[in-house]
Amino acid sequence: MVGKSENVLTKKNYGGLAFIPMLAFLVPYLGCGLFFYFRGESSPFSFVPREAALMFGIAAALLMGSGKFEQKTESFMRHAASPTLIQQCLIFLMAGMFSSVSKAMGGVDAVVNAGMSILPERFIVPGLFLISCLISISMGTSFGTISAVGPIAVGFVEAGGYDMTLVLCAVLGGAMFGDNLSFISDTTIAATQGAGCEMKDKFRMNFAIAAPAAIFATVMYAIFGVGNTVAGTSSEIEIIKILPYLAVLVMAFCGLNVIYVLGLGLVFSATVGFATGGMNFFDMCTNMSSGISGMYTICLMAFTLKGIVGRVQDMGGIDWLLSRATSNIKTRKGAQYFMAVMISLVNISIGNNCITIIISCEMLKPLAKKFKIAPKRFASILDIFACIMPGLSPIGMNVLAIMAFGGLTNPFSMMKYAFYLYALGIIMLLTIHFDLMKTKEEIEGQEFYPELDAQ
Repeated sequence: MVGKSENVLTKKNYGGLAFIPMLAFLVPYLGCGLFFYFRGESSPFSFVPREAALMFGIAAALLMGSGKFEQKTESFMRHAASPTLIQQCLIFLMAGMFSSVSKAMGGVDAVVNAGMSILPERFIVPGLFLISCLISISMGTSFGTISAVGPIAVGFVEAGGYDMTLVLCAVLGGAMFGDNLSFISDTTIAATQGAGCEMKDKFRMNFAIAAPAAIFATVMYAIFGVGNTVAGTSSEIEIIKILPYLAVLVMAFCGLNVIYVLGLGLVFSATVGFATGGMNFFDMCTNMSSGISGMYTICLMAFTLKGIVGRVQDMGGIDWLLSRATSNIKTRKGAQYFMAVMISLVNISIGNNCITIIISCEMLKPLAKKFKIAPKRFASILDIFACIMPGLSPIGMNVLAIMAFGGLTNPFSMMKYAFYLYALGIIMLLTIHFDLMKTKEEIEGQEFYPELDAQ
């Protein structure tokens, strides 16, 4: 049944018209949001909430295309229910429970009091960025890092008078640092497997680009990261309430599965709450429910956007875009610029960096072969640009997740302090423009991707 539906639905290529479902979502949401933003409204994106705009996109995705309505519905659901996406939504839910229970038992306040008693005020925000960098490298996931550090970051904002957007951008930037470099990151695995290179080779090339960006971001967060007050932070440090967070960090550094880490952290936080009298069993259940509820919108966005983009693919939209653009590429530099743009566009549409790499790799590998771009350079381009857009896209899952912790509603506000992501993109573009870090194999003019010759 599935195979038959696929054949029927992909029979007709709609070209650029295939993107109508995405436009049906983006125009009401982003268009109206920008309109009211420039009019000076305090909550510009509340006039057409993203949940309502999604319904327009779903309607267009199900009504467009050939085949019966039931077949198109099946196609939509098949694309939406990817294992990677389901795993990420489970992480969202676990993160919500851990955050809510830990805060209720006093863990966030304890960590904030300890941090502001020990660290100089100027180092709080850059410290959160560097901690996020280390955790994301160890954990291999930006979502897990955001889940672990996000509640603490919000606590520092509330206690120290820091700019909420600045602090959350620091955590988001650090989370993307490790997602791009970690050996156990799904994006690293997808990029190296797809391009056909060793992880260590891709790591060396990426690190030479990411390290200067991280240094720049640390300096910028130190310059901008000044709070208004540190009142109320001189209370006694409660070590026992800090232990669940320390346990989560240690498990993350050990490279344990993020769902396992968050699950044990939840149990540890609840146990401490019971022991200190901060909560009982029923309080724990109530806070678990509250934490899950805060993640409903993110899960809804993830599933529906994946389904909409899947329908765009079914109707030939991605193939049309690629064929239209590649016809004018004449140089190696132009090919790499096109890769950067294409990966970014796919990521903006999908909002998931791992899925973006999987899709983009298959589309762009023939271009990498034609212009003799080495696998490790191709993997580096894939991973870097796939890890930039989730931190900048107004519909990116990372942006939505970190905004949920801070209660923010304007996704464009997250672009203001994204120092690491901007620096990472600029350095990568300079590397492309001046053909820096050219590999020995590229200098010798070797051919790559022999598997394409057999196709």
